[in-house]
Amino acid sequence: MTVTPGRVVGIAVGSLAILGIGVYGPAMLLGPLPAVAVTTTAAAAAPPQAAAIPMPAEGASTLAIVDDDGGATPIATGGEQGVVPIGGAAKLVTLLVTLDSLPLEAGSPGPDIPIGPADYTDYARYQAEGTRVLQVSPGETWSQRDVLRAVLLASSNNHADTLARWAFGSVEQYVDAANEWLAANGFADTHVADATGLSAGNVGTATDLAGLAAKAVHDPALAAVLDGAVAAGVGVRQVPDTVSRLSDVGVRAIARGFTDDALISFVFTSTVTAPGATGPVRIVGAMTLIPDYETLDAAVTAAVGSAGQAAAPVEVITAGSSYGTAEAVWGDRADLVASATRTSLGWGAATGDPSVEVTPFSTASAGRDVGRVVVPTASGELASPLSPSADLTDPGPLWRLTHPLPILGAYFSGS
Repeated sequence: MTVTPGRVVGIAVGSLAILGIGVYGPAMLLGPLPAVAVTTTAAAAAPPQAAAIPMPAEGASTLAIVDDDGGATPIATGGEQGVVPIGGAAKLVTLLVTLDSLPLEAGSPGPDIPIGPADYTDYARYQAEGTRVLQVSPGETWSQRDVLRAVLLASSNNHADTLARWAFGSVEQYVDAANEWLAANGFADTHVADATGLSAGNVGTATDLAGLAAKAVHDPALAAVLDGAVAAGVGVRQVPDTVSRLSDVGVRAIARGFTDDALISFVFTSTVTAPGATGPVRIVGAMTLIPDYETLDAAVTAAVGSAGQAAAPVEVITAGSSYGTAEAVWGDRADLVASATRTSLGWGAATGDPSVEVTPFSTASAGRDVGRVVVPTASGELASPLSPSADLTDPGPLWRLTHPLPILGAYFSGS
């Protein structure tokens, strides 16, 4: 048989055709499909907000929940949220930094602190200046617990200096240690210039002050003093509770003072009964630059009084709500919907923006978990699985055979 050029070409073309059909067909029919394109619409699916907590427009204010570890989660703010003078609230730093260096058990008086000439000189000077003091005499000894009580309950300026000198050697060395402690503990916007809060150099934010208050109520020794757990008896100093205010509405004052720079500064704690909570919820608040006590009393009473109502449960995630869409190149389309309802205490604006995570997929039946939505709240993160609202199915042989590029792209991308 004579082999002609045309016959050779024909055999080659036929072989290629057979080979193409044998390879192309299975490759297209069995190859991977490209992943669906996901578009998230979390902002459009933002959860409803609970009732707002009223905060004063004057000054700088923050209300926060005390976390289990002594942290603070803000639930409402008002006024200036930048760095402002903090006045006598700086004494909280004095107490916390000292206890971080020299801890005190709740039931212990701690070591004795001798009262020397410098301590008496401070007492006389602050008394002459008309600032808060508690009398001391050279040669006395005060227990660490009683000095803490004098600083915390009586806002005694001379005892704040005594505590700083006893713990750090000098007020100057205390200031250096305190500012290092503030930076290391996440209070970067707060700076102290003395142990008393009298200097204009004591500045910070209301949110930082609320965080310091949370640490104070979490510390066993300070919590015992605030709760009145220190029994009077032999060797226990009489310390007046001069910072107390609004106790008739369930408020425990932690710090209260007035300076020309900070005006009235007030740090406090309370508990609220929140619907759906397992027990009372501890809150802390801080207000500074408040012009008068009439404004302060109304602001604190309104904030604390509304906190429980603002915590009424809200549906943070509602089953069936769409948090995005999934669309395949062959035309199938479905919403990505939450498959579970999640409810949390409201706390006003404490609910953050939802975030959506979707595992890449090509096909999925309605109801199959393909990702999840996460919403941060003041009580912790809440999450729900996400699933397609309709089936996203294989496009079939005809589409596969006529659309080689998407399949080849999926093959080479490993999807």
